[in-house]
Amino acid sequence: MTLLPAALDSDLQGLEGITLFDYHMLAMLSEAKDRQLTMTILASRTSASLSRLSHVVKKLEKRGWVAREQSAEDARVKIASLTDAGWEAVQRMAPHHVASVHGLLFDTLDDKDVNDLTRIARKITTSLDADHWILNSDNSNLEH
Repeated sequence: MTLLPAALDSDLQGLEGITLFDYHMLAMLSEAKDRQLTMTILASRTSASLSRLSHVVKKLEKRGWVAREQSAEDARVKIASLTDAGWEAVQRMAPHHVASVHGLLFDTLDDKDVNDLTRIARKITTSLDADHWILNSDNSNLEH
């Protein structure tokens, strides 16, 4: 399974010069209320350390895709927001990325395989973190 992330990473590098992790971070912000999350929640959603996330946010700030600001309620909390330019970038990249994932992964599977993959992914995620946000997400495509 290490071949799939590498292929997707290479594809995004060629498309927009970003990594799969960069895209994943942008996608998490794009799906969040008001397109913003605290850095701590964003780190959790992307399974990244705050240090790694901070480095990526800084890189994407330079592109004008992400903004970082202090929380009005708590000065210790930083909030990452997807800018309008970042939203446009996600909208531009998403159809290509979805087609790549579909072509590399799902085109080779039949419906039973997809259902099995869903069941297995849910079981593994639950064993690693029974409270993982994706298991309770309204956006989750994982079946119960």
